Amino acid sequence: MTTDTPTVRTEEEDGIFVITIDRPHARNAIDGATARALAAAVDHLDSRDDLMVGILTGAGGVFSSGMDLKAFARGDKPIVAGRGFAGLTRARIRTPLIAAVEGYALGGGTEMALACDMIVAARNATFGQTEVHYGIVPPEGGMVRLPERIPHNIALELLLTGEPLPADRAERLGLVNHLTEPGQALQRALELAHSIARNAPLAVAAVKRVVNERRAFGDQDAFAEQDRIVAPVLASHDAQEGAHAFAEHRAPQWQGR
Repeated sequence: MTTDTPTVRTEEEDGIFVITIDRPHARNAIDGATARALAAAVDHLDSRDDLMVGILTGAGGVFSSGMDLKAFARGDKPIVAGRGFAGLTRARIRTPLIAAVEGYALGGGTEMALACDMIVAARNATFGQTEVHYGIVPPEGGMVRLPERIPHNIALELLLTGEPLPADRAERLGLVNHLTEPGQALQRALELAHSIARNAPLAVAAVKRVVNERRAFGDQDAFAEQDRIVAPVLASHDAQEGAHAFAEHRAPQWQGR
């Protein structure tokens, strides 16, 4: 059974399932079709007992620049009901998932990486929650998960300024498990995946479930309160203005409404 689509490729190797976002012309930005394809790929991963570990990566030396703002401006949203951004950020994924990050992982790209259990990144990789630059906020894990993965004050600075987080600093802060030379992130992720895949399947599944379900329960409460606060922001004029300004290559004109 193939799970490939025009924007998402998959490959199996020794119990490891590699999911590649394949929109390099758009810096692997996520539109609706890509979000649905990623959700289907993750469902396939979780449905197979012989697949022990998943790896999420991007083609063309870029992980993902996040939401496709041009598509968003046309009304095409990369959200899958019940599963969040890219079909990943609010999904309960049973199988361990590793992000292999090269180049940019910005906005929703960072949130996708945060939705993974581990992150391997090349030294030239850059993370960042840039949403405030476009009149929106990162509601798909950035505000909930980033302060859990790095010091609270550093996370708040990154979220409020929208400034980038280079991979070497992300590794020092504990966000990145392993740092590699450019072009080697996927290979190191495969090595890490093999280290996991060779262990007892029931033990691996139990470890992930025990560790993550406690955190997932907390996330659900946090998401509910967060959604109440940010819903007016996401529905605002300025959210649309940010997307249109990006698509039209102009400076946004904020109105605070």
